[in-house]
Amino acid sequence: MPELSPRRRLLVLAICCMSLLIVSLDNTVLNVALPSMQRDLHASTSGLQWAIDAYTLVLASLLMLAGSTADRIGRKRVFMAGLVVFTLGSLLCSLAPNLEALVAFRMVQAVGGSMLNPVAMSIITNTFTDPRERARAIGVWGAVVGISMAAGPLVGGLLVDSVGWRSIFWVNLPVGLAALLLTLRFVPESRAGTARRPDPVGQLLVIVLFGSLTYAIIEAPHASLPAIAPFAVLALAALTALLRYEPRRREPLIDLRFFRSAPFSGATMIAVSAFAALGGFLFLSTLYLQNVRGLSALDAGLWMLPMAVPTFLCAPLAGRLVGSRGPRLPLLIAGGAMTASGLLFALFEAETSDVTLFLGYVLFGVGFGFVNAPITNTAVSGMPRAQAGVASAVASTSRQLGQTLGVAVIGAVLAAGVGSSSYAESFVAAARPAWWILAACGLAVLVLGALTSGPWARRTAERTAERLESREIREAASLGS
Repeated sequence: MPELSPRRRLLVLAICCMSLLIVSLDNTVLNVALPSMQRDLHASTSGLQWAIDAYTLVLASLLMLAGSTADRIGRKRVFMAGLVVFTLGSLLCSLAPNLEALVAFRMVQAVGGSMLNPVAMSIITNTFTDPRERARAIGVWGAVVGISMAAGPLVGGLLVDSVGWRSIFWVNLPVGLAALLLTLRFVPESRAGTARRPDPVGQLLVIVLFGSLTYAIIEAPHASLPAIAPFAVLALAALTALLRYEPRRREPLIDLRFFRSAPFSGATMIAVSAFAALGGFLFLSTLYLQNVRGLSALDAGLWMLPMAVPTFLCAPLAGRLVGSRGPRLPLLIAGGAMTASGLLFALFEAETSDVTLFLGYVLFGVGFGFVNAPITNTAVSGMPRAQAGVASAVASTSRQLGQTLGVAVIGAVLAAGVGSSSYAESFVAAARPAWWILAACGLAVLVLGALTSGPWARRTAERTAERLESREIREAASLGS
């Protein structure tokens, strides 16, 4: 890709951030609308879980395919296709007549979403070649998540209270169309030097693994063991097959050699833990504020601001810290704050007091604000630029898988604890095990951040990058001959 002027690079960054905004805004707006959707569509707790996880599950399953496809046929082309499909899916969601149709249309949205974030990150990685500029750009990228968390609950609350939950999907339409036109005009085409072949078997195994695992977790509180066990066995079989099959391919969907890099492996596991905490946190908070406290969607959105504002403020700071001092400090801050937030709810029932509820939300917002930039930067910075799409897609997949599992596990724990009782009577007690799980996720971020960001970890990343580059040179030479 030709070197762009500073002004053009900033414009490309802004366009890529628009795609992240509509995807992130969609998730935060949807969470505020869950109680309204539950009443209108007569949905159970598991139905609400599927309204969220149908999207994140498909997204997680297709992100790596989208990343490798973009590297092969052109990032701009795939990015534009994603904008079209995502915008169309949003329109269909606004017209859904029942829960089943909504879940199906959310899956359409996800097909488009899978072509947006990892491809946009790959475009950013190839546009900002200087490591410090790239870290700052990724910090801006992370700040967009904070903007969506701040604006999403408020926008969602206003729309739900004034127009209805269907209007939350209308927000994506003008932003998606504007991003499409700007991409067509200003984003240059780029692709990897060596085309990667499709891996249909690996893709199928990933879909089976994620789908069967999520189904088993969500339906566990409501179904018998004989009904759930086959899906758990299927998930284990798919994982085993994936680990045996992928290393034998010359161009695998998931290049397991990436995981020889301790920072990359750490970033992957941190992403799963952090976004599992986010998915579970938003799910618990939305149901508590509206179904237990009886707040309106707008008032619930306002209560989310103590979490959203710190995320918005801390994300660019984390980007600057990663650029100047590396990922270690932001990860330690993130893990410590998220752990403290979970413990505040698990040990002291923070939701029963306005002061402790406010403090718990602030701590979680600080932690999540610091975690995104180091994940992204660590995942892509140690890899050859030709592998940027695949590496960033693995990081994005880890985020979506984490959010999927977070909603599935936390929703299952909550459903099992509430049982036949009303939310108002039993929510706090039923949610306590869920808060312990979220505290454990924060602790995982803290420990993994400390273990995978030191000198030993950096040496493993350097060795991995050298091996990948050597193989790329050998493969290019064999193709040339």
